[in-house]
Amino acid sequence: MTFASDRISANQETLAKQRYEMQSKERIARTSRFSFDPDLVMQHVRDRIIGQSEALDEIENMLVTVKADFNSPNRPLSVTLMLGPTGVGKTETVRLIAEAIHGKPDAFCRIDMNTLAQEHYAAALTGAPPGYVGSKEGNTLFDEAAIQGSFSKPGIVLFDEIEKASTEVIRGLMNVLETGTLKLTAGTKVLDFKNCMIFMTSNVGAKDAQTRLKQLAKLPKPLQKLARFSKLDDSEITNKALHKKFDPEFLNRIERILHYQAVEADFAGTLVDLEVEKLNHRLRKQSRTIELTATANAFLSTGHDVRFGARGLGRRFRVLVEPKLAKFFIQHPEASHIIIDCDAQGINVRAIEHVKEVEDSTSHNNGTDDNSKN
Repeated sequence: MTFASDRISANQETLAKQRYEMQSKERIARTSRFSFDPDLVMQHVRDRIIGQSEALDEIENMLVTVKADFNSPNRPLSVTLMLGPTGVGKTETVRLIAEAIHGKPDAFCRIDMNTLAQEHYAAALTGAPPGYVGSKEGNTLFDEAAIQGSFSKPGIVLFDEIEKASTEVIRGLMNVLETGTLKLTAGTKVLDFKNCMIFMTSNVGAKDAQTRLKQLAKLPKPLQKLARFSKLDDSEITNKALHKKFDPEFLNRIERILHYQAVEADFAGTLVDLEVEKLNHRLRKQSRTIELTATANAFLSTGHDVRFGARGLGRRFRVLVEPKLAKFFIQHPEASHIIIDCDAQGINVRAIEHVKEVEDSTSHNNGTDDNSKN
């Protein structure tokens, strides 16, 4: 069935491409070749990325521009750098875009730049030079299929934590950002990024920015707003660190530089709800669902540390909730609907099926008694 679906999809792609090329020759190609809907993609992203409205507005502008399909034929579809501390949703944004466009959250090429900290690791991207082992094979870390995408769906590549890569590695990417191509060192192959949306993430300046945020948090609210308006907040520190770390010619090839803000405590409850949603998604295969009481949500949200963002809350959820939930499942394999609550002793778990059964049996008995009286 999967093979047949793939063949049908491939045939539809071919017909759409032929129709588009014919319209282009006649200069009437006014419909986009891309099949994704920017509004639906952004709805999917905004439902799961909390507290980043300004950055997501720019992501939406980028997607709308790509969808309109008048991009330069000699450049990538877009080049976006996302800045901010850990756990604020930079990498998750790319996963959600890939999931909304391609149907899978891992349908993109991810390069962990922290593994390319030495200069000689540049060969991992550009291939081994002539005369070295592996030069003829043209091996590279890039997933060519994920980069090129298809006629109706753009490819996606993510350079994660780019500030951790060596200077030589970063310079090797400049031609990719400028022309949308990367010729492997051996000269045997050229990788094409022209149908690709390029994303980069960086934590550069995040530590200094967190220090500034702590200082601002001690001020009254009006003064905090004034500090942000005067560009005395974390974004200004991040910008200074960015220009100190990267060469101007590299930054000049980036179209959008987005600032993801630290996740404030006000959003902690919403982030806990997202963790519950993720867990319920994983529990579908067991035909189980969980609910979190307001008391439990407040308990898990307490003490949120802005330094660790959503990852910190996710870790707290996994450590405090999931072990007790796992033990309950093992002891009560028949349980399907579970309530997670909190009391003086901490998190507790209970099933509610038996309550419903008791209520059903009580109402049934009452009905029988009424009938006997009649």
